[in-house]
Amino acid sequence: MFFEIKDLELHPIDFAEKFDPGVIDLGSEYRQRTPIESSGRADLVEEHHGKNKIIQDIRVKGNLATSLEISCARCLEPIVQDVKREFDLLYRPLGADAGRDEMSVTDAEAEVSYYQGDGIALEDVVREQVLLAAPVKAICRDDCKGLCPHCGKNLNQEQCSCEVRPEEPRWAALKEIRGKMAQ
Repeated sequence: MFFEIKDLELHPIDFAEKFDPGVIDLGSEYRQRTPIESSGRADLVEEHHGKNKIIQDIRVKGNLATSLEISCARCLEPIVQDVKREFDLLYRPLGADAGRDEMSVTDAEAEVSYYQGDGIALEDVVREQVLLAAPVKAICRDDCKGLCPHCGKNLNQEQCSCEVRPEEPRWAALKEIRGKMAQ
């Protein structure tokens, strides 16, 4: 679905879309398990910049929900995470702020994104919001033992036969400094 400025000038556009797994590229770190269900409304917000300049911003407000599979940060086993997010976004035409003097950015201005051309694709909005809502790192359980650093076996499933190597003597001086700093 594409929100075009000329359509938004006439009326707001309500949407209720379902994106099956694989339709939206979420990168290699996330695997979409269930369809992304998104609904909301897009409308046009006219903003006055100076006496004669009107900027047409696109406001997209809605929510989404899906289920993603990611790898545990310690043992690399798959974990299923439910992702839900509400969003209220403002997209300004690319270059609309060009030429403005450097100034501090307000909280409201930090929330502004930019679109290029005649409008914005809902798929782009949904992709961005799913990636922002997804955890960067997840752990399958609090007591996850991870992988053996030598042989790579999953220590949650089996004990490895790797020998524990003695501490490297060259690190002793740094360990001593760390001990003094902790006091």
